[in-house]
Amino acid sequence: MFDLIVRHCTLPDGRSHQDIGISKGRITALHPAIAGTAAQEIDAAGHLVSPPFVDAHFHMDSTLSYGQPRVNQSGTLLEGIALWGELKPHLTQDAIIERALRYCDWAVAKGLLAIRSHVDVCDPRLLAVEALLQVKQQVKPYLDLQLVAFPQDGVLRSPGALAQLTRALDMGVDVVGGIPHFERTMADGAESVRILCELAAERGLRVDMHCDESDDPLSRHIETLASQSHRLGLHGRVAGSHLTSMHSMDNYYVSKLLPLIKEAGVAAIANPLINITLQGRHDTYPKRRGMTRVPEMLAAGIDVAFGHDCVMDPWYSLGSGDMLEVAHMGLHVAQMTGQAAMRQCFEAVTTTPARILGLEGYGLDVGCHADFVLLQARDPVEAIRLRATRLAVVRRGQVIARTPPTVATLNLPQRPSTIAWSL
Repeated sequence: MFDLIVRHCTLPDGRSHQDIGISKGRITALHPAIAGTAAQEIDAAGHLVSPPFVDAHFHMDSTLSYGQPRVNQSGTLLEGIALWGELKPHLTQDAIIERALRYCDWAVAKGLLAIRSHVDVCDPRLLAVEALLQVKQQVKPYLDLQLVAFPQDGVLRSPGALAQLTRALDMGVDVVGGIPHFERTMADGAESVRILCELAAERGLRVDMHCDESDDPLSRHIETLASQSHRLGLHGRVAGSHLTSMHSMDNYYVSKLLPLIKEAGVAAIANPLINITLQGRHDTYPKRRGMTRVPEMLAAGIDVAFGHDCVMDPWYSLGSGDMLEVAHMGLHVAQMTGQAAMRQCFEAVTTTPARILGLEGYGLDVGCHADFVLLQARDPVEAIRLRATRLAVVRRGQVIARTPPTVATLNLPQRPSTIAWSL
């Protein structure tokens, strides 16, 4: 007797006609034609069942704040940072919590069940930290929220930031963050990486730094981050986010950099929607694409995930919490249009970020948590192409969201018909 059986599934690895049996919130059987009964059954009808989407890089303290206190008229990174500085004194815990919970509802409806969110610690009140720690506990039954202590104004540049970051970790924030390229000098940036990596090593924590979010080919803090990770034995616990300067670096230097990143076990997190929007702003033509070297890093054996980064905030006026939209943009910007490469883009919003976040029990194997998404698509490539409808979202064996299939009825002269998008 199972609590739930999902029948006739197609899995991301290509296996079809699979049944998934679930008991007590875990997958307890996975093979064709499961015998037995269940309190509830779902017929997947050959559609794709995927592990839940995971966003490895987001800013939940600022999400849905677009237009407060004003609109980013230039649409640039630096004006966004300045605008966030204007907004911070006017933030309230209640407003942050309300917006974050609203976004978490959007996320769940899109099958996004795990988010790593950076939270600004440069406000001495640590208002956003307190708010998002409350949100983390409130959404825990249906969404894994991992928080990064992020010194938006620079851990050395902003007075008191290091002490506030340490306080945030004491309060329960999970990951050590940083922004070395925003420190006053290149040397200060390198020093901030050392300090923060040593702090993470002392506490046994993970590290995720905004790193080289710049068009400057000489912004090379990822090199320092990899070196410190290797020195301190942080292999597998460190991520460099953005890494956009790499798109401007000399090819010979990158040929030396990639093996260092791989050796140090550092992961990369690109943010296609935001990188393509904010970078290359000083270029006329030719204009740089604005995203790091994703195919090259994957070829070097480096874990690469995609993040949404921003939704309707000082930096980005668009977004909906749809990680398939993120994968779709990443695929195009990185020119990853081969079949294997497109599947890697799907993995960049599912299994790879789950590994970077260290999510326990993630996946579609027996023994894993019964967390998954039923998509109106036949395979991962079609899911990206259509930004497939999430027919059902399951968390710990419970259906927590449903969306009706997308169907169009055509009334063309002489040719009336009904089309289901994926079939």
